[in-house]
Amino acid sequence: MSDLFALTNKHVLITGGAQGLGHMIAQEFLRRGASVTITSRKAEVSQQAVEELSAFGHCTGLVADLSHSDGAVALADQVKAKGEPLHVLINNAGKSAGGPIETLADQSWPDLMSINVQSPFTLIRELLPLLRDAATPDDPARIVNLGSFAGHALPLRPTFSYSASKAAVHHLTRMLAAELAASHIAVNAIAPGYFSTRMTAAIDRAHMAEMPELIPLGRLGQPDDIAGACVYLCSRAGAYLTGVLLPVDGGLSRARR
Repeated sequence: MSDLFALTNKHVLITGGAQGLGHMIAQEFLRRGASVTITSRKAEVSQQAVEELSAFGHCTGLVADLSHSDGAVALADQVKAKGEPLHVLINNAGKSAGGPIETLADQSWPDLMSINVQSPFTLIRELLPLLRDAATPDDPARIVNLGSFAGHALPLRPTFSYSASKAAVHHLTRMLAAELAASHIAVNAIAPGYFSTRMTAAIDRAHMAEMPELIPLGRLGQPDDIAGACVYLCSRAGAYLTGVLLPVDGGLSRARR
């Protein structure tokens, strides 16, 4: 049982891993023995994160613009060029937008659907050969897509395009799980609630201050919460799970009065 949650010798790609939830996940994966590659749109951000994360294990960084599918293809080419196996892909990079229906710009729809839905699909498609090669019946390759509680429950603020894109991520996950099970690739999604990240920093302070009162468990998410969920899905502990949507939101979507 001691290695039930170990990730020793696993090669992992975490998109958007230089910041936010991706950074939290990367740190814990490194602690558990994985070799982790993170991505960022900016070289300096990627390099700074690699320097920080290298204190916990073997970490490398790549520059990738996942706001369009061509960027996903280019990232896949970089990963293939490394000549390493790929056991785990975590599609974490994403974008948010919100606002009243009267002011929500039409442009937010194609932007969010591209980075939140299309690019993860394209990246999965392009990296399938590596994932298939790394997979075994007892130890499937893993894909974890980062969705959101707002993709399956009413959010606390209007986020029409963002919520719709995350609902698409959740259903895409189920479809991919069914399609790739025969290749011994497990595909699951995590639906985070509110964590203290650069994305939630865009929410006004007054709204964030009252957030814990609205969350059944009474607090925002912490790094261990999101990292622990990912470790579960990607370690031996989660080898028999696929097509799962795992809410990590303090009960926000399931236990609200």
